[in-house]
Amino acid sequence: MTREFPLGTAPHIPSQYTVARVMSEVLLALLPGIFAYAWYFGVGIFIQIALASVFALLFESLCLKLRGRPLKPFINDGSALVTAVLFALCLPPLAPWWIAFTGMLFAIVFAKHVYGGLGHNVFNPAMAGYVVVLISFPQAMTAWLPPLPVAENAPGLAHSLAAIFTGHVPGGWDAVTQATPLDLLKNGIEQGQMVPEIRRSPLFGDYGGLGWEWIANWFFLGGFFLLYRRIISWHVPLAVIGGVVLLTLPFWLADPDSNPLPLQHVFSGAIVLAAFFIATDPVSGCTSGKGRIIFGLGVAVITLAIRRWGGYPDGIAFAVLLMNMAAPLIDRYTRPRIYGE
Repeated sequence: MTREFPLGTAPHIPSQYTVARVMSEVLLALLPGIFAYAWYFGVGIFIQIALASVFALLFESLCLKLRGRPLKPFINDGSALVTAVLFALCLPPLAPWWIAFTGMLFAIVFAKHVYGGLGHNVFNPAMAGYVVVLISFPQAMTAWLPPLPVAENAPGLAHSLAAIFTGHVPGGWDAVTQATPLDLLKNGIEQGQMVPEIRRSPLFGDYGGLGWEWIANWFFLGGFFLLYRRIISWHVPLAVIGGVVLLTLPFWLADPDSNPLPLQHVFSGAIVLAAFFIATDPVSGCTSGKGRIIFGLGVAVITLAIRRWGGYPDGIAFAVLLMNMAAPLIDRYTRPRIYGE
């Protein structure tokens, strides 16, 4: 005698990973780097994250309403918040409030919902929004503060709020902002200075920029957490960081006076953040293992080319967007063999 049990529709075993869970773990992994950022550059980063998050949720809600989609499941999935945090981490800590507004407008509306929403976007939304504000407002996007050991006192909450919402700082912007280590390297090399001479600036640490290298270390820790949790795979981080090291090592060995140490490239700018948190985006990146390695190597090559010959000291955002364009073609030619074929 057999007994039949009622069954629901497939799949019968629910996935352990939901979008909301993945996004919450990504946000958790970003926390060490965020607090390190605040330690060296002040509490302005918390204000930037709050502004970007508010604007992201606002535009997300507006787009969902216009498209006739329910708000709750999409607002609660955390994808807009991850976009906002990654975007805010690329901003100077005292960037005016309308930078976050403009960046989230393009990131959420044009880079995400115009293409159909979560899972359909061709470009990484955070990097799309960042590139728009970087090109549109170059002066505001280069107003970086010196790290805490150089500045002695990071701006407090009151000064940060005043600068972000009014655009005024005590003593003027020139008194509180300095060039970044990547700016110093790029401009110094173009002017014929030697790298050891450039690195005598107090803005440099052991390997990369002072403060920046510790922020990168904490993002490394968060990235390893994502690898441990199997939120991301090893292919893209290894390809990005390994590609940067392998491509710059021969030049440094051949002429260390004109070419920075490979670790200088890794621990200055946004290489580590991009390797673990941006280039690993499963929607706008590649899907196969070989494709992810090619994708990561492409990000490394383009970033280094822009740093050396381009008009921007750090080209990681442009590199990610250009490789986003190439991802479908890469996936087509790196498709794994079907089982049994």
